[in-house]
Order: sequence, then structure tokens, then C-alpha cells
Amino acid sequence: MKINPGLLAILLTVAASSILAGMDSLGKILMRDFSTFQVTWARFLFHSILVALVFWWQGQRDFVHTRAPKTQLLRGLCMVGVNTSLYMAIKTVSLAEATALMYLSPVLVTLLAGVLLGEKVMPRHLAAVAAGFSGVLVIIRPGFQSFEPALLLAFFASFLLALYFLLTRKVALVDNHRTSLFYTSIVGAVVLSCIVHWWWKTPEPWQWLLLACMGMLGASGHFLLIKAYSLLPASELSPWLNAQVVAATLFSVFLFHDVLGWNFFVGTGLIVGAGMLLWLHNRRMIRKLDDECRA
Repeated sequence: MKINPGLLAILLTVAASSILAGMDSLGKILMRDFSTFQVTWARFLFHSILVALVFWWQGQRDFVHTRAPKTQLLRGLCMVGVNTSLYMAIKTVSLAEATALMYLSPVLVTLLAGVLLGEKVMPRHLAAVAAGFSGVLVIIRPGFQSFEPALLLAFFASFLLALYFLLTRKVALVDNHRTSLFYTSIVGAVVLSCIVHWWWKTPEPWQWLLLACMGMLGASGHFLLIKAYSLLPASELSPWLNAQVVAATLFSVFLFHDVLGWNFFVGTGLIVGAGMLLWLHNRRMIRKLDDECRA
């Protein structure tokens, strides 16, 4: 039976989001024995090795050539910051809360695009930004006794991820997705290889396998997303990326036995709702432009 391409794209997006949440869960487990930097190093190293092998086997050997080396380097450094900050956060806070805060990044893209790129920011955009930041405050609860400073690391990671998205938008004009995917991982692998020896702990053979799985899960998740985007526009798939928040919540509750309070669900609802508001607005604008072109 042939699956509708649109439905297949949605299923691939949900699967990719779940795999990436699983990668973060494995990272949280591994950080019981290893430093954040060693776990993050393994995530990037094995990711880049697998990506390079797959592209080489497919005969797509142009992936190492980039027309924007400085931008690709900055993208890679942003992703190093994203993963390092996120993993430092989930050492002490729940995976669900940290992942929810990360999903503020689509809202921040709108804000940063206005500040850095001069794009027009409309009242709807400002409303979404306000709702998203309100969700952050509800989850973090600054000033309360239960305030956890480590959540600020996840909040910082969302800023870096938003910057990463803007740089990806820029570099997409000159480099193909294979090149961008490779440089996303290889920059992290090289940078972290230079410093990981300060926190090095020699893994047992079975631990090496788990560290390699980190990279394989990361690469698999990104490969599935690329396939999904080849079947359906990114604007249509955006809401389904929220599956990672759902998956992270399930891992938090059933794997790590985290107890999530009302503030998590209210804050997550505000953050996801802000992202949905932007998605609906962008979708409406795209349809309007299509109608004008047909006319």
C-alpha cells in the first residue's frame, strides 16, 4: 500500500523528533558517568563519521565543499553551544522542561530576524514573542523557592538555536543540505576534540557503544527530517516538530521518574501556542501570496 507523501512526511517528522528526544535521554544517562563535554563530543564525532560515510557511499562527495566557510563555522559553533548548554541543563533539571524551553527558538527567530536582518515585525509577531516569554517565566519561575538556575542554560540554548536557524537560512542560498548537515557536526567534533582531554574518562567497551549510539541517533534524526522536508514544505511540518516536547515529556516521566508540576504544562502550552500562532500567520501569508500569483 502506497502512503500519501504528506502523511509520510508527518510520520517521518514525528519519528525524527522522537529519535532526537531519545538521543537527549541517552545523553542524560551517560552524563552519570562522563562529563558533559565528553558526551557532547561523542554526539558530534560519531554523527559526522556516519554522515560522511553515508554521503561517500551515495557518491555525493561534494559535501565537504562550502561557499560560505565562515557562516558554516559560526553555525557549527552555535550548535556546539546549543548541545553543551542543553546537556549541562538536563544534568540537574528534567528533560521535559529543558526541551520545552528549547522550543522558544522559533519565536526568537522572528524577533532576531527583525533585529539582525531588518525584517518587518508585526503585532502578531510581538504577541507570539510575549506569549513565548511568558511561558518561559512560568516554567522557570524566577524568584520562587523552586527556581532552578540550570533552566537558564536551556533558555540560553534556545537563543543559540534561533541564531543557528537564521544562519541556516542564510547559508541555504549557497550550500546544499548535505554540506550544511556535515558542517553542523564536523565543527563540533573538531572543536570538542581539542578540549575534551581535560575531562576525559576512558569508557568501557559497552560505554563506547552507547556513545556511538548518540551520534547515530543524531544523524538518523536529521536524515529523517531532511527526507520529510523533501516531501512537504517546512512551513507545513513545523507544528509536528512539537512531537519532540511530547517525547521528551514521556521519557522524563517514565524513564527518569520526573514529577512535572502545573507550571510545566502551562508554560509549555504558552510556548507551543506562540509557535503555532506564528505558523498560522506564516501559512496565511503564503496562501495570500499564492493567490496573488495565480491572479
